[in-house]
Amino acid sequence: MSAADARANQPLAIAITTGEPAGVGPELTAAALREARERWPSAHFTVLGDRDLLTQRGLAARDGVGIEHRALATPVKAGKLNAANGRYVLELLDAALDGALDGSFDAIVTAPLQKSTINDAGVTFTGHTEYLAERTNTPHVVMMLAGSSEKPLRVALGTTHLPLKDVSAALSIDGLVETLRIIDHDLRAHFGLAAPRILVTGLNPHAGENGYLGREEIDVITPALERARALGIDAPGPYPADTLFQPRYLKDADCVLAMFHDQGLPVLKFAAFGEGINVTLGLPIIRTSVDHGTALDLAGTGHADAGSMIAAIDAAVTMARHKRQLTHAG
Repeated sequence: MSAADARANQPLAIAITTGEPAGVGPELTAAALREARERWPSAHFTVLGDRDLLTQRGLAARDGVGIEHRALATPVKAGKLNAANGRYVLELLDAALDGALDGSFDAIVTAPLQKSTINDAGVTFTGHTEYLAERTNTPHVVMMLAGSSEKPLRVALGTTHLPLKDVSAALSIDGLVETLRIIDHDLRAHFGLAAPRILVTGLNPHAGENGYLGREEIDVITPALERARALGIDAPGPYPADTLFQPRYLKDADCVLAMFHDQGLPVLKFAAFGEGINVTLGLPIIRTSVDHGTALDLAGTGHADAGSMIAAIDAAVTMARHKRQLTHAG
């Protein structure tokens, strides 16, 4: 048996970072993995975090689940942020990234973190998406949120965590073409879609109304779509965002590309909050996450819903399986 054949027959190795220790990440991870062997028999999970904290929040090493201990900088109380642990959160993420980049992990799943705590620790931090891009030396990544299998809406973003006043200047023809190329490639490679259809919104109300409400559609978005279609990417638009998110338009779509964060994500989160996932497309690794934040008010109460974490793990396993099958077939 060749090395490739042996690798193909091994369990998928999935790393899970437990995020902000004062938030719900540790307990959601524990809840999601209680039935890991039955739910994901083809995977082995490595959970990164402080062993004592994870034990307190209900996680136990068992068949198919291991703990990679990383010590807290200071003891933590559920719901109470402490900047002293800001760098601990990044240590978990860095360890998972290193393992994914060297092939030890087939995918990583990230629990929510608290941006303010990391910044208060003296590290400039905008978000997971930007940090992952920087650490993997990836010049262009795409943030995509997706619903569950029962609510399969996918929404990708042309820009991510920017002030609204900066969005227009951040859009470019080349940038949108690359965004569409990445979405098309990753939907094929990681989601098993043979011919993805990507609907694209405009930026302005009514998609600019022929230039009367803004020229971004005329000067940037439409030329980008024409170039993308010339590359074989099925990307119609630009459509007015206020009418695009209807079943009659979405029924034949595999993804919607919105121009900015709060144009597309409120719709996705209304449709599938607590069951959706966040995926970073364009990376050399597979990364999924939950669709919510640290929920400090629920941390340690046992009342947090693990649905999104389960969906994120499920997506990571499915995407890793698709990638392995393609690699093995090649």
